[in-house]
Order: sequence, then structure tokens, then C-alpha cells
Amino acid sequence: MLEGKKILITGGTGSLGQALTKKLLNSDVDTIRILSRNESKQVQMNSEFSDSRLRFLIGDIRDRERLIKSMEDIDIVFHTAALKHVPIIEYNPFEAIKTNVVGSQNVIDSSLIQNIEKVVCIGTDKAVSPLNTYGATKLLMEKLFISANNYLNIDRYRTKFLAVRYGNVFGSSGSVIPKFLEQVKNNKKITITNEAMTRFSITMDQALDFILDSTVNGKAAEIYVPKLKGYSISQIKQIFQESFDNCEIENIGIRPGEKLHEVLINQEEMRYCWDLEHKFMISNPAVKDNDVINSYNSNIKKNSSLDSYTSENTEKLSGEEIKKLILEFENKTKK
Repeated sequence: MLEGKKILITGGTGSLGQALTKKLLNSDVDTIRILSRNESKQVQMNSEFSDSRLRFLIGDIRDRERLIKSMEDIDIVFHTAALKHVPIIEYNPFEAIKTNVVGSQNVIDSSLIQNIEKVVCIGTDKAVSPLNTYGATKLLMEKLFISANNYLNIDRYRTKFLAVRYGNVFGSSGSVIPKFLEQVKNNKKITITNEAMTRFSITMDQALDFILDSTVNGKAAEIYVPKLKGYSISQIKQIFQESFDNCEIENIGIRPGEKLHEVLINQEEMRYCWDLEHKFMISNPAVKDNDVINSYNSNIKKNSSLDSYTSENTEKLSGEEIKKLILEFENKTKK
């Protein structure tokens, strides 16, 4: 899909950046540049991947001049760099703004200067009707990226900006499955915030396929959202109780800034939501017109079945499906 392309990944030494790099190296891309500020992770990643198409650049997205240089001759930019840990960001909001908002603006400015073909930012469910500072900064990132397409009206610019949005990857660091497994191993007890809580389910492989498909087929100024199944914490609790006989349960209540249900499209956004069969597309009414909408294909249709898209109202995984995902996660961590 991206044969012969030169690619830059900001925050490329993170979990998503590394998974995306591995996926892209299995295709015929020309070059992948990894921009990050963590030199030890770069050394480790370079040793593990050992591919002549990889280039490692020390840099921070707060540094606009470094971004400009890193984007020379690049075709596609994946913007994954961000401060992401909610409690840390609540305690250090100014730093989150510098990275997630100002840093994203630097990515946009640098992309326009270098006349990049397409730039994709990685969003999160927490940007939808945000309750915490992290979500607010990621909402601003999306707004900046979508609005940057206004420059397409100026002849000298060709760069197209779009966003993808999904929830926590199943089994990712800090998510419920690895947390519960660690708790059971160490304490024979798991801590439950609220049994009624629900979350969307997306694996890393699903996330990568979704990102790349949206990159290749996206036009400009859209936010793409995958169609996903969900699960409830009560389902996870039941599976752990069945799998670990002496597993105790401690209810600790919802943490500050945490939502009972994940929301990927809110009620207001549904007015601009289109159904693309395997995913949703949120169009920007300020820059979209009927000709662009109609250029997708005959399968596109206005969404009218949902008032909002949440982990509560989506189809749920079965117990067997959840058990399979947990087993796959355990097998990966043992390697």
C-alpha cells in the first residue's frame, strides 16, 4: 500500500511506533525515520530490528527546527508522539500542552514547509467530550490537524492531514488485562473500579491495519473510527474468578477523570458521521463538500442508527473471545 514511500514516525520508539515500524518493514517502503527523544530505546530498537531502511533521529516534537530537518524528502508522517499517562499529565498540565498541543502544531507547520504528501495523527477516545487534561490536549491535536487542511485551498500547499481515533489496545501497558494478571500473580487479588464499566476491544494488529487502511484511502480532514466490539469489567472479573480459584476482588471505585464507558463518537459528532462499512468517518463540515464525500464510493452512507458510539452500546465480545485474547496476550509476553 505504501510501496516506495519514505516515512517518518514521531515517537517511533513507543509501543505503537515500534509495532507500526515492524508492520511497515514487511512491505516495500523505501525508508522509515524514527524520531524520538529516548536514545536508549533507539539503541535497543536498532539492535532488534536491524534493517538498513531504518534511520534513527534524536529529537523532540517541541523543537520545530529539528522536525523540519527530519522531514526532508519524506512522503508520509505518522504522528504518534505524545505524553499519555493521565495522572502524570494531571500533575504536569503545562508540559502536556507543550508536547501534545504545541508539538502537534510543530508537526503541522513542518509538514507544510516540507510539502509532505499526507500526515496522520493518532487520536484517542479520551478526546471525545474530555474529562481530563490528556483528553483535552488530544482533542486540540485533532482540531489542529483537521483545520490544517484549510491550506489545501492555497496553491503552494499539497499536504493532506487526517486523524484516526480508537481506545486502549487490548493488553497494552496500563490496561486492565496485564494489570489483573500482575495482581493475581503477586497478591491473588484484583482491584475493580466498577463492574458496570465497559471498554472497546482492539488488538494491536487490528489497530495497525486500521491506521494503514485509513492512511491509504483517506482524503483530507477526516477523523476515522473503527467499528469494534466491547467488553465489560464484569466479564473480565468472571473470567479471572473462573481461571484463578483463590482470586479475591477489591472494589476501589472509579478514579478521577475516568469514564464509565468509552466514547468514540459523541452525539454532536454523529451529525457528521458517515458509515464506511468497516469503520466510521467523521467529516469536517467546514472543509468537506458533497463532491469529496461522493468520491469515496457508492457504499458510503450517512449514519442514522446510533445517537452516539460507545463501548456500552456496541456489540460485546463473548466470554470465549475474551479468553482467547487473554491467552494470546500471555503467549506474546512469554516470548
